[in-house]
Parts: sequence; structure tokens; C-alpha cells
Amino acid sequence: MMYSEKVMDHFMNPRNVGEIEDASGVGTVGNAKCGDIMKIFLKIEDGVVLDAKFKTFGCGAAVATSSMATELIKGKTIQEALEITNKAVMEALDGLPPVKVHCSCLAEEALHAALWDYAEKNGIVIEGLEKPVNDISEHEHLPEEE
Repeated sequence: MMYSEKVMDHFMNPRNVGEIEDASGVGTVGNAKCGDIMKIFLKIEDGVVLDAKFKTFGCGAAVATSSMATELIKGKTIQEALEITNKAVMEALDGLPPVKVHCSCLAEEALHAALWDYAEKNGIVIEGLEKPVNDISEHEHLPEEE
């Protein structure tokens, strides 16, 4: 199984590891099938993501996708943050092996779960955001073969 240099870099030197005290939103999702758990913390002010940190229990690809996802979301508005899909995370990492694509889905779900938490805490509705699931293996939508 081959990983891109970017995946290896984000695995060996993950960005934004840790927790944010008094986070604006926290999202935790897991995948019961592979045992990965991802927790993302967001600091949001005036509708902009100022900071993002993560704690991930999982394989190298799960760590790398969390690292990249938190990098991508920093400085984005909430609406821009919603556009960070698993595909965007994978592209930023120069791709993932097919068996690891679910890790990027976990990253997308964790970001969305943190945004959902933020919306609930602030009594707002984020247009286009769906209620997150705790276990992504429940609605495993495997991407079609490219």
C-alpha cells in the first residue's frame, strides 16, 4: 500500500494535535469497523474558524486526514468550512489508497460534528449542515471506483 509524501508528512509531523480549551464546537466520530476515533475542536469567532485541533485514535491515514482537515478549515468561514469534503481532504493529501478512503470521510464527519455542536451551543442553524452520526460505518457510502 503506497502513501503519498504528503500523507507520510502529515502522519509523521501532524499539525494541530491537541485540544482547545473552551472550544466553540467539538465533534467526535468513530468507525466501529476499523476502530478509528476522531475528535475535532474548533474555535469560532464572528463566523470564522480561528483555530482547529484534533485528537485521533487510529491508523496513520486517520491521523494524516485529521491533520490536513484541521489545516484546511483554519481561517475559513463556516460556509467555506462546510465545503471541506473528504474529497477535498484527499486531494490536499495527493490521494489515499482505496482501503483508506473511509479515513477522509471520518475527517469530514468530525468537522461537521464540531460545526453542529457550535450551532447547537449558539442556537443557530447552519445552512446545508446535516446532523452528524457517531459511527460512520452505520451509513458507509463507499465511493464508486474511479
